[in-house]
Amino acid sequence: MALSDQLTKLAARAKELEDRAAASKTKGKSDLEQDVKNARESAQAQADSLRKTAQAGHSQISAWWDGVQRSWDSNVASIRKNVDDRKAAHDRKSADRAASQADDDAAFAIDYAYAALEEAEYAVLDAELAHMEADELADA
Repeated sequence: MALSDQLTKLAARAKELEDRAAASKTKGKSDLEQDVKNARESAQAQADSLRKTAQAGHSQISAWWDGVQRSWDSNVASIRKNVDDRKAAHDRKSADRAASQADDDAAFAIDYAYAALEEAEYAVLDAELAHMEADELADA
């Protein structure tokens, strides 16, 4: 898939997420719990797919990206454990703190994704420049 097509797919997915987040405000608890379960499974499947892609084509990606993937996996595992631990809280004060922490985690995840988009832009443009430079050398 061309890099521009991947970016289009990413933009469409971001819009989908925006729409689903807005719609979540009007859903019932059981529907939202199912959406959360589905989103977690989807995120895990995407992470597994990315990991397999990185492992299969390890020689085609930089060691830096491999490190990023490993760090991401570790951070996601930690966040999910924290979420699971918070769900065990039963009193109102704990639930309010857990909700506030979930808001902070979501805001940070969005900021992290935004930074990843910035990095993706750099990588796409750098790849295009590398192709251009290779073409110039081939013509010389």
